[in-house]
Amino acid sequence: MTSSRRQFLSRAAGAVVVAGSVEALFAAQPAAGASGPPAGYGPLIPDPDGILDLPRGFRYTILSREGTVRPDGLPVPSRFDGMGAFPGRRAGSRLVRNHECSPTSRITVQAPPERTYDPAGGGGTSTLVVDGHGRPESEHISLGGTAINCSGGITPWHTWLTCEETEDKAGTRGYTKDHGFIFEVDPNDDRHNENPTPLTAMGRFQHEAVAVDPHTGVVYETEDAFVAPLGSFYRFLPERPGGGWGSLRAGGELQALHVPDLPDLSVVQEAGEVFGGAEWMTVPDPLATTESVRSQDYPKPITGGYKIEGAWWGERDRCVYFVSSFARTELGPAKNHDGQVWKYDPRRRTLRLEVIFTRPTPAPENPEFDAPDNICMSPYGGLMMCEDGVGDAYMLGTTRDGEVFHFARNRVNNGTAEDPAYGELAGVGFSADGRTMFFNIYDPGITFAVTGPWNRRH
Repeated sequence: MTSSRRQFLSRAAGAVVVAGSVEALFAAQPAAGASGPPAGYGPLIPDPDGILDLPRGFRYTILSREGTVRPDGLPVPSRFDGMGAFPGRRAGSRLVRNHECSPTSRITVQAPPERTYDPAGGGGTSTLVVDGHGRPESEHISLGGTAINCSGGITPWHTWLTCEETEDKAGTRGYTKDHGFIFEVDPNDDRHNENPTPLTAMGRFQHEAVAVDPHTGVVYETEDAFVAPLGSFYRFLPERPGGGWGSLRAGGELQALHVPDLPDLSVVQEAGEVFGGAEWMTVPDPLATTESVRSQDYPKPITGGYKIEGAWWGERDRCVYFVSSFARTELGPAKNHDGQVWKYDPRRRTLRLEVIFTRPTPAPENPEFDAPDNICMSPYGGLMMCEDGVGDAYMLGTTRDGEVFHFARNRVNNGTAEDPAYGELAGVGFSADGRTMFFNIYDPGITFAVTGPWNRRH
């Protein structure tokens, strides 16, 4: 690991310092992501339409826009967030996109009754069909009546687990059913999406993302809790570990992580620190009937963290990685940081801080690199990272030596201090053949397909 690779963000921002092995960020797809391209794709060319700036030779297609009237006569819902890309027919793709909507969102999800969980819920998912050239073919609602569908994850059997980031119960906001669950969506067969069934055994809490161990079927879950107490990191031991559509409905056991002498992830400020003896505490009441899952009585204190968000499985080392996106003491954590990447090793029962992001004090109001959120591994090497912060929002890539380059710029809007999500990019992923990259602008919702000379080197 070169010094430049370890410190790759410090050059990009001049305001963010990274300590630790950035190799952790590449562990999900070692063949594709272990090293990036030798350089970026060149300067961004201003888009005459003022939508998306890209390097020379690349072009975008708008697959979907919030408010557009579909053939069924209904408008495309608001708040485009997490998204999964699946192989489609004739080299095409099928995308399952989350809508992080509440009942008061600008355009809520309106699904057919047979694909609606709670008629009062405003969230859900759309399924988009894209041809092999990255052009839209169709779009429809695959799940409705859920709430605040934030992120999720792709299963080894090629379904999408969409996560509700809320703890609201029936009677709150007009809901007729409890919320805060995970739902499974089949991108290929909507008959499976009828009579939506929450995966209740997987817990009711402010879900963010999931990662599935393909060897054991264990599902790791993150909790993006932004009010006290701190959220935690969980695993679900399914009754049917073999997987397959509907297997998670068979139930299982939800457990929360306990790491000795580590009640709060934020106190760890040195990358490379390892904590052994990790244990898993059975969650007494996964439905959080009277107390939130993270507040319940455990034999040993569970380990917490502020805004535990992204999660992914590292096949090379068979470990799971997860992110605490930031921490501020005035919000509850013991120490400040601007992002942590943690690795849990199931065989050794160890938790290791791989990467920590820190920012000088006082922080700049509009740094060049700010609040990385959704990430994916590029088939051409390196990472693609979505920004969710103040000012211009970019899609960022990393080179073989760990340098950061701008790949795309959102020209539609900018994030603000009051509402960084306004200009957020989200849901990045590639088609199975690697020819097309997909991602969203969160608000107003726009879904893009980007194609071009991916193998070009500068």
